[in-house]
Amino acid sequence: MIMENKAVADTLPQDAVFALDIGTRSIIGMVGIEEDGRMKVTALERAEHTNRAMRDGQIEDIGEVARVAARVKERLEEKTGCRLEKVFVAAAGRALKTETASFELDFTEPEIISEEVISRLEAGAVGQAQESFLEKEGAQNTFFLVGYTVSQYYLDDYLMSSILEHRGKKICADIVATFLPGEVVDSLYTAMHKAGLEVAGLTLEPIAAINAAIPEKLRLLNLVMVDIGAGTSDIAVCRDGKVVGYTMATLAGDEMTESIMRRYLVDFETAEAIKMQLAGESDIIFSDILGCEQQVPPEQIRNSLQDAVLKLGKEIADRILEVNGGPPSAVFLAGGGSRMSGLMEQITKCLGMDDNRASVAGRYYSLHACSDICDIQDPEYATPLGILVSAGLNLVKDSFSVMLNGKKAKLFSNGTLYISDILMMNGYRYQDLLGRSGRSLIVSVNGRRKIFYGSPGEPAVLKLNGNEAGISDLVHAGDKIVFIPAKNGRDAEVCAADLVENTADLSRLQAQVNGRAADWRAPLHYGDQVEITGSKDALIELLDGPEQEIREELMEESLKESLNEPKEEFLEEPRKSEDAPPQKAVTDRREQRNEGKRGSLGIELNGEKIFLPEKPDGTPYYLMDLLQYSGLDFDKISAPVMLRINGRTAPFQQEVREKDRVEIYEERNQI
Repeated sequence: MIMENKAVADTLPQDAVFALDIGTRSIIGMVGIEEDGRMKVTALERAEHTNRAMRDGQIEDIGEVARVAARVKERLEEKTGCRLEKVFVAAAGRALKTETASFELDFTEPEIISEEVISRLEAGAVGQAQESFLEKEGAQNTFFLVGYTVSQYYLDDYLMSSILEHRGKKICADIVATFLPGEVVDSLYTAMHKAGLEVAGLTLEPIAAINAAIPEKLRLLNLVMVDIGAGTSDIAVCRDGKVVGYTMATLAGDEMTESIMRRYLVDFETAEAIKMQLAGESDIIFSDILGCEQQVPPEQIRNSLQDAVLKLGKEIADRILEVNGGPPSAVFLAGGGSRMSGLMEQITKCLGMDDNRASVAGRYYSLHACSDICDIQDPEYATPLGILVSAGLNLVKDSFSVMLNGKKAKLFSNGTLYISDILMMNGYRYQDLLGRSGRSLIVSVNGRRKIFYGSPGEPAVLKLNGNEAGISDLVHAGDKIVFIPAKNGRDAEVCAADLVENTADLSRLQAQVNGRAADWRAPLHYGDQVEITGSKDALIELLDGPEQEIREELMEESLKESLNEPKEEFLEEPRKSEDAPPQKAVTDRREQRNEGKRGSLGIELNGEKIFLPEKPDGTPYYLMDLLQYSGLDFDKISAPVMLRINGRTAPFQQEVREKDRVEIYEERNQI
């Protein structure tokens, strides 16, 4: 969705960032530019959802979220005069889960620790976390790795905050990896796409909020940040200089709204409006669902919410104790729900802390951000400001960094990551890998069969870190992938005139196709019966002889229909087992076909023996040439396609040789 506005420039400046906080009640958009090590907010816009499109931080109505996001985008484009195309977002997720893991690398001699070595170390730790997580959750559930933080490095068993460029024989990393259900990630990307936006980066709301609320210099202390929105309360914990855990409570501001609905018999929108007025002292006037007008002092409504506040405070405290292992040194509250009367006191009470150990966040926002257009210390801006700061100042790792064709790939991992996963995540399809040859055309010319071959396809180019790769190759942090999609060959196109050696002879010849007079330039179709009369010498040389006729039959039958013959093993010598059953008698026709196979390439495809006639141009067969004969419908592929030659994984551009055993199958179909 691009605005038709002459004032809108082509794109944002290179150092500008567009961030969206997709909340349960509203969407807040911010545009900022890096200035002297801080992100300066230059434009701010907010729009409310017109219905309950979000529930507990999860998108339920994708179309509604996309419409509201597009509205915020358009207003920001008007304010900035720039087209907004890429956006940074954060996910809450009502089923956010974390997993801790450690990984070691040992060297034979002391080695200088480079960024590449650190990437390998962190990738190993993330892999350990994924394995542990999948063991607990089960492979049937789809979860994506959406972020990880290093809680501690070790160099030769010494605690280190950084190991870059140090020298040592053993290094170790402790990490906290965070996972979200697949539907959370998918719905977020879909909504942004419908709003005309490309997701440039995704992080978690608690990661973003803590980057705004608690600067790194304070993270040596054991601190907790709680971002209380409408649907979820996101929690992040830091100590010893690192963020060590994330969690969330599925209770938040909506609990207050629903409590007002039940107490005063009003609909959700009216209850929300009442809640927004609780900070004042004037009586709140509203109509209930029976049409009765009520006028209630805000203090009375606040008192009626105490049970809900106590419930929310206890739930938040329980989650903090669960992830932190005990009470922290202090708690910062952010988000619109942080102002609820009595909530802060309830949280500290349940944690066994003094009331002065809790505070509303916002004091430290100015360390990483500034603005001339809004009060950035407003605790409600924790998440959008955190997204802006995290993206603009590179404060977050949103999973592995992998480059695809020179750009950072959209990347989520739900276990071991293969090249095929990354290609699919970034919009490519299996059809882009195939590069099938154009379809051949077989016709009968004066009683003899003639085959015209389609042009060969151009194979895809696939390289991993500069080397040829297969789609099932593993991918690690920092890898660089180059992929150029395959191009299909052109189907054979033939008309009757193409069967004549010299087109000057056309005037003295007659052509019939399927028994009817035909235009010389009319295209022929597969199986057409062509009769050309007038002069046999005028015809192009027909492929004559029994061997060629048999070879054409093999192309037509063995590759398009066959795979119905009994299986045969490729043996250097005939089978000599006395127990072997007597060989089945074959007809003269079968013997003739076997004789014709002497000039062809014999292979085994998915357990069936087939013969491939020589290509007209003499080029070898490649694995990609066999994809169209595998029996798979590549328009309906739903699982990774495995390509194997002689039991080993092979790239689709690998040459196929005599007696090779080729397997092409969907991975999920294998036991």
